Amino acid sequence: MNSLRPKISIIGAGSVGSSLAFSLLMKGAVREIVLIDKDLKRAQGECMDLNHGLSFCRPVNIYAAGFDGCKDSDIVVVTAGAKQKPGQTRIELLQANTEILKEIIPQIVRYSPQAVILMVTNPVDILTYATLKISGLPPSRVIGSGTVLDSSRLRYLMSVHCQVDARNVHAYVIGEHGDSELAVWSNASIGGMMLEKYCPFCVHNATCRRDKELEEIFQQVKNAAYKIIEAKGSTFYAIALALVRICEAIVRDENSVLPVAALMKDYYGISDICLSLPSIINAKGVEKVLHLELSDKEKLQFKKSAETLKQVIKKINF
Repeated sequence: MNSLRPKISIIGAGSVGSSLAFSLLMKGAVREIVLIDKDLKRAQGECMDLNHGLSFCRPVNIYAAGFDGCKDSDIVVVTAGAKQKPGQTRIELLQANTEILKEIIPQIVRYSPQAVILMVTNPVDILTYATLKISGLPPSRVIGSGTVLDSSRLRYLMSVHCQVDARNVHAYVIGEHGDSELAVWSNASIGGMMLEKYCPFCVHNATCRRDKELEEIFQQVKNAAYKIIEAKGSTFYAIALALVRICEAIVRDENSVLPVAALMKDYYGISDICLSLPSIINAKGVEKVLHLELSDKEKLQFKKSAETLKQVIKKINF
């Protein structure tokens, strides 16, 4: 890791990739950003647009390139992937994206064998697992964006309901980044107080039906992407900010705790699958996956989430 001149390569110059480049530029988090896309002209146009604003930002070198441009990257972020076609099943889409990874990942490993690969393309958990298998890299250096954004959505919605700053809400969504994910209410806290202890202080204390309200909040989290896609076609701003947060934790060697997708090893009996759990993130990638004390209900939900993905993985040819 070159802490003085960290370099991030972004594979895919679409809405998510270009929003990430813009967010990294605004944060001043790195000194070199490379956009790589099969449509080189598109990538060059995005870089030109970004470069024209450099007089307002900290110095950074932004350019488009082929895969050789990702040489010596500290982080390679993969946002590229096929879009679902009419009539195409989820399994067919997964296989199509796996075939794309078979072309992309060997190129990344060739030019940046020491980089951390950050997978963003959905379904992110399965494609993170596919990346791990294809790359042959240590599990610590292959991670997915996971439920970092889902957890942020949860904290935001809780902050709105409880009328407190979202930065003082601590709660995680774990498991699959998708329909089988779960909120860990048993570990949620506000201002250092466990949720059930905080409730008497909440502005809604007299009228709040706690379990019903929490379920409604979680359903909003699960359906957020669908609502945004229905309204504007795709999601990219918030995920870009989530990716910047992960990248910062890596390039700054922060030891920050983030719920990224990583390989499970005997976690409540679950192994050989990538799922999201709070993990310590630093220059090595995933330093350690934290072992949450889940309620009995949450354990069952987490195991169900894992089993749901394992059944899908069996149908994919890596």
